[in-house]
Amino acid sequence: SEEVKAPTPPPPAGKPLPKWKTWTSVFCGPSPPIFLNIYYCDLYVELIVVASPEPTSEPLELSVEDVNDTSVTIQWRPPATISSVGLDGYIVECCKEGTGDWKAINEELTVSCRYVIKNQTIGDRLNIRVVAVNAGGRSPPSTLPDAVLVREVVDRPKIRLPRFLRQRYVRKVGEKVNLVIPFSGKPQPVVTWTKDGQPVDTKRVNVRSTDKDSIFFIRGAERADSGVYEMCVKVDSFEDKVQITLQIIELPGPPASVKIVDCWGFNVALEWTEPRDNGNTTITGYTVQKAEKKTGDWFTVLEHYHRLNATVSDLIMGNTYSFRVFTENKCGISPEATVTKASATIQKTGIVYKPPEYKEHDFSEAPKFTTSMPDRCTTVGYSTKLLCSVRGFPKPRIQWMKNQMIIGDDPKYRQINNQGICSLEIRKPGNFDGGVYSCRAINELGEAIVTCKLEVKRKLIQ
Repeated sequence: SEEVKAPTPPPPAGKPLPKWKTWTSVFCGPSPPIFLNIYYCDLYVELIVVASPEPTSEPLELSVEDVNDTSVTIQWRPPATISSVGLDGYIVECCKEGTGDWKAINEELTVSCRYVIKNQTIGDRLNIRVVAVNAGGRSPPSTLPDAVLVREVVDRPKIRLPRFLRQRYVRKVGEKVNLVIPFSGKPQPVVTWTKDGQPVDTKRVNVRSTDKDSIFFIRGAERADSGVYEMCVKVDSFEDKVQITLQIIELPGPPASVKIVDCWGFNVALEWTEPRDNGNTTITGYTVQKAEKKTGDWFTVLEHYHRLNATVSDLIMGNTYSFRVFTENKCGISPEATVTKASATIQKTGIVYKPPEYKEHDFSEAPKFTTSMPDRCTTVGYSTKLLCSVRGFPKPRIQWMKNQMIIGDDPKYRQINNQGICSLEIRKPGNFDGGVYSCRAINELGEAIVTCKLEVKRKLIQ
């Protein structure tokens, strides 16, 4: 409790102030503190009555968290009311049902709101209560309404099969197979493996199981390991099963037979049959190769081919060819090929070249200007040039005109027509050389004309 200072007492009325003897006593009583001043026979007695500490209320929401064959785990919440002196901890007590002999489980106070009662016997029924303790003493106990039976709580088994194992699991011959399959269940489930309804061969398959998962391991896979494996997890009368389809594949064998069916022109027709050994998986295609008898070098003519017959074309006249076929599956191409027993020779035949007949194209066309002549502006004394382009067949005749008058062979003008490009150069034009210029193209099929305006400006006199 906190120290409380008492008020100074007044002197007795009508009496002198002797040297009093003073005793102070402290008693525990109700709250708040009460001060008593007593004067007796020249004695001054001071009594201070202060509040005593109080225990807390009972812990709240006591419940069982977990039960197994050796222990009981409980949990609770702190008391709703805690006095000013605080909370020191909790005492967990229990007794067997029907005895009433409560015993503390923890030798020292626990401050946690969770406690594991260990070293119990299967089949015992326990009454459990929790008491909060502080300087004021023990709180009222919080008791479980029913006795707790010490036993293992059964949790139904459940296998959590990985997604990639929900479909056919394919591996190659010689590779490792290492599968980890988690599961849950309580108490620890019993795990068994079977293949096609029979127990797995422990010489080929290693299985190791824990309380959380099962490991399926094959060091070097063989085709005989293919099949449907079943995993069963069992707890008492409950069980869960999953099936895993394991497929071990390898390279296929070559086609059973290959033969030449026909040979004509520069082509050879082949047929073959499926291989006797597909490598424990589907055939994805075939590869066809050819070889000339002279060199013996093999060249691929068809790859990833899906049919059982093919035509090899573009063979060379006079050469003799052999053919062979490989098989393909998911693992790759077969290590060996089947070769045709017979060879195919491309016969030489008399061939007379007959050139094709072509109808001569008529290129005749009336003149047509492909570019126009834009209007021009020049200065007196500075030569200028007018340009345009024309096409037509036969080659058109070109005439240049000024203001609809044919220019002719006037030396002031220079006329050029090269590959359909027509140009008219006006040498040092004067004031009177401006006007409308025209270019006319004429041939047997018609004529065309294009015009522009030329403006000649005077020089600026400074």
